[in-house]
Amino acid sequence: MLKTIFSRATIALFLFTLIIPGLVFSQQKPQTQPPVGRAAGKPPAGAPAPGRRGTRVDASSAVPLIERDFDEALELIRENHIDGKKLDYNSVFKSSIIGMLRSLDPHSNYYDREEFDELKTDQRSEYFGIGASIQNYTIGNDTDTFIAATFDKAPANRAGLRFGDRILEVDGVKMAGKRSIDVRDKIRGPRGSVVKITVERAADKRVQTAEITRDAVPQPSIPDAYMIKPGVGYVDMTRGFNYTTTDELQEAIEGLRSRGMNSLVLDLRNNPGGFLDQAIHVAEVFLPSGQMILTQKGRNGLRDNTYESRNSSPDQTPLVILINENTASASEIVAGAMQDHDRALIVGKTSFGKGLVQSIIPLEYGAGLTLTSAKYFTPSGRLIQRDYSNGGFYDYYTHGGSIRLDRQDAPEKPAGPETKTDSGRAVYGGGGISPDESVSPRTITPVQRRLVNPVFAFTRELVNGRVRDFEAYTVQQAIDFSHDLQPSDFPMTDLLFKAFKEFVAKDPSLRASAPLLDSNRSFIELQLRFNIVTAAYGRVVADRVFIAIDDLQVARAIDVLPRARDLAMSAMRRRAQP
Repeated sequence: MLKTIFSRATIALFLFTLIIPGLVFSQQKPQTQPPVGRAAGKPPAGAPAPGRRGTRVDASSAVPLIERDFDEALELIRENHIDGKKLDYNSVFKSSIIGMLRSLDPHSNYYDREEFDELKTDQRSEYFGIGASIQNYTIGNDTDTFIAATFDKAPANRAGLRFGDRILEVDGVKMAGKRSIDVRDKIRGPRGSVVKITVERAADKRVQTAEITRDAVPQPSIPDAYMIKPGVGYVDMTRGFNYTTTDELQEAIEGLRSRGMNSLVLDLRNNPGGFLDQAIHVAEVFLPSGQMILTQKGRNGLRDNTYESRNSSPDQTPLVILINENTASASEIVAGAMQDHDRALIVGKTSFGKGLVQSIIPLEYGAGLTLTSAKYFTPSGRLIQRDYSNGGFYDYYTHGGSIRLDRQDAPEKPAGPETKTDSGRAVYGGGGISPDESVSPRTITPVQRRLVNPVFAFTRELVNGRVRDFEAYTVQQAIDFSHDLQPSDFPMTDLLFKAFKEFVAKDPSLRASAPLLDSNRSFIELQLRFNIVTAAYGRVVADRVFIAIDDLQVARAIDVLPRARDLAMSAMRRRAQP
């Protein structure tokens, strides 16, 4: 049965990977108790138990045994499990492969065809779809999916979809009450295909169906770069490292320099990583020739490499880099190199701590693996990878990873061996990149989360001219994606806040929120202005609202730029000494 479902080549790869844990564990001390035989199909006396701890495995003899065991287990499940006759073989094989990879490390992974296509899409500077951000909101008693934003030159924007449009159907299937992620999956499809989206227009409540041809949607790794204050440039590099990251960075720096930039804040928060070579080239933008960027060490000397900068004229702009608990992998390479060479000050919270390199391996029928093939070390010799030997996959991600919500208030403390930066500052490995300036982000309370819905509902009325005396906030023109946001754009006034309170008081479904409004006014006004700017100028410009007004980490980064300048100048003088 197994061979009729999977090809022989895929089975071979699957079985080979099953053996890997046995080969690894063969270096450990043998168990004092002999392996216990299986309940059924026990191997002949004296035969090794394939893949068991403490047992040296011969691959050529183990493969037939493992194949037989797997085939037998699958047959027992099919015949005896209560839902055995409904067995989804794709799910069985997928979970089996993922389970075995999890026994190696938390970052090796298996992707079915759809997931592998999505992985490859993330590595490009574009994806195929309609180019719209969608989100669930509750208005009245109904939770539906709305258009939150459309993107420049994207099919959704060309088709006239706008902020606040309610998605009713996709290809004739009703979307009422569905999660936005399910609606997204329904909207996605191959390039050139057509999707029919029926919406209730936010502007006039008419129901219309738009036929949209899916196409390439730009997805730059640097969505925005601007002057955050006179002389200070800000570069948003939060999306990951793809094929064009370095080119985008150099273009952003040149544009900011032409506008008078003399200091730079580089935002790597929430950056999940990406291509190793792009991380190296990004670091190379700021580091002079000969300075180490990272050392990579593989198994038995394989994949060992040392990477140095080859840039004879690096950018010397004083630099502060922002990181947080979701800054990982390639972005940690950049932050670690800048810190070790005293080229930048690091501000924020301790990064994720991923010091492993994965090779991407395509499989048959469009599936693929990412398999850990090396470790990398920062210039000072730090391995920043967090320990994963004493816990499972869930434990790894919830104790110090991106899922743990209380980590932002945890004290920054050394996690591993101490090394030194070029100037002799102490830095530590084994637990991510610790910032030079620890700053927690502003948090959103549960009460504020509940207020997001009435703020969205009010904005939907406001930008469509349905709030009396506030016609200046009506957004009727096409989205101006190139707008340079000004403090005077859509000001938050006492009268506007009063209008919002009256809106809430008139709606029976929102009245419970009324007592919470005054004490959360600053949050409401911030969210309201963000929504209005999104409707008028798009999501990328709207993100500036939070950065400029409510971002404690950015504010601290700007404050310490003089220290970053002194640090970089000191490092430069040391390099110039004979």
